Amino acid sequence: MRRAIITIAATIAGLVLLLGFKTHPMSQATGTGPVAAAPPTIGATPQPSRSAAATALPNAATAPRKITGSTVDTQYGPVQVQVTLTGTKITDVTAIQVPSGNGRDQQINSYAVPQLTQEVLAAQSAHVDMVSGGTYTSEGYLTSLQSALDQAGIE
Repeated sequence: MRRAIITIAATIAGLVLLLGFKTHPMSQATGTGPVAAAPPTIGATPQPSRSAAATALPNAATAPRKITGSTVDTQYGPVQVQVTLTGTKITDVTAIQVPSGNGRDQQINSYAVPQLTQEVLAAQSAHVDMVSGGTYTSEGYLTSLQSALDQAGIE
């Protein structure tokens, strides 16, 4: 009888933990409607063919290019980032727009944006954890970043 009680209690505890497990959703825009992708704003000019690039522009493959992601409307304001790529490597991410309507927004973004940038540079992807306390900024930042990476053809 004692084993049965322990087994039932352990099963219930396991189910509670399993049902309480939260997965991280793929990057999704927050807001009231679908997010329209901004037209590509790539800083570099279109690259010539591979053989022409090798003769005319020896560093064309390694030249940094900046791509601006779409603007994502969050509950507290728009978020937009610009990613700098060298080849397929993410070398920098700059937040162009973040919510700044009040002091609390500025406080949240002052710690959330640098932390997100650091994690993106380390992961070389938009698939990173959101910053606790800056959920809306994190969602907008990562969605805008993913749209820029999509424009560049990088997953």
